[in-house]
Amino acid sequence: MNPRWRQRPPGSTWGDFGPDDELGRINLITPEKVRQGAAEIREGVSFCLSIPLDYPGGRKLNPRRGPPELTPTSRLGKPNMNFPLRKENGHSTDVVCDDQVLLTLQYSTQWDSLAHVGAWFDADGDGKPEMVYYNGWRANEHVVGPVIHHDDHEEACGAHLGALKLSISNFAVKPIQGRGVMLDFHAHFGAVRRALSYDDVQRVLDADGIEVEQGDLLVMRTGFTDAILGMNRDPDLARLEAISMGLDGRDEKLLQWITDSGVAAICSDNYAVEFYPPRDVPGASAHLPLHQHCLFKLGVPLGELWWLKDLGEWLRAHKRTRFMLTAPPLRLPGAVGSPATPVATV
Repeated sequence: MNPRWRQRPPGSTWGDFGPDDELGRINLITPEKVRQGAAEIREGVSFCLSIPLDYPGGRKLNPRRGPPELTPTSRLGKPNMNFPLRKENGHSTDVVCDDQVLLTLQYSTQWDSLAHVGAWFDADGDGKPEMVYYNGWRANEHVVGPVIHHDDHEEACGAHLGALKLSISNFAVKPIQGRGVMLDFHAHFGAVRRALSYDDVQRVLDADGIEVEQGDLLVMRTGFTDAILGMNRDPDLARLEAISMGLDGRDEKLLQWITDSGVAAICSDNYAVEFYPPRDVPGASAHLPLHQHCLFKLGVPLGELWWLKDLGEWLRAHKRTRFMLTAPPLRLPGAVGSPATPVATV
């Protein structure tokens, strides 16, 4: 029996990779999966899958997340840009630039760690749900720092200690690298608002002859960042709303397909991977049902706001859907998300 939990969510992978696992289905990216990814390199052509880190621009998409603030460091009380070192050493011929950044980690092209979204769940079987994350790591001990117990609820409070477990840095130590598989929904459905169902996914799989295997990295193109990059850091929310496409987190057949497929991660060019907001359902329910299924239950990390236009068009022109994908996050201990500069090689 796991010392942290007596029962696990139905259909979850808790405990499957060991009692103290923090990688989830990234464990399925075995050396064989990396070799399979490398075998997809035929042309030696690489694609950057990141939008610029100062996009989408402003705070319209999420008021809690702002663009990077880039400033020079200081030297001798002055900005350390175009700084002649002879001011410190009269014999130096060097000119130096040095800068720093205040960065919201999930503002632009990013990874969600398994500490990004948890749930209320009765892991210890005492009849009272508590805040827990993947594999039963508890909020009050391992993930978000101090927790106040108040009546029948728990509230995170106090200084943020970061993710003592499930940090995004785990996916840098075991780098996310393997075989990517592209589902190009934009090519099949166009720029429309659509909650993608299991049937939609199956339609694209069948039409393009795609086979998704255990340990693959699923990459889905919707065309969202195509529009973002054309807005010059001033997002048009009405236009983006009209073309928002994402996986329907309320579709139980789709969630079961994700479980059965064995995908190690899901990456998308849209804002949340899933269709948002989800359909209303009676009673208490997850506001981010796909996040809860993937991050909390299965240990499947999610990548968001990737740049997939160039890669997607190349793959369709060459009648291919697979490629080598290298996409480690920052090795930043304690962080629950991270910018990424993924690279696809074909």
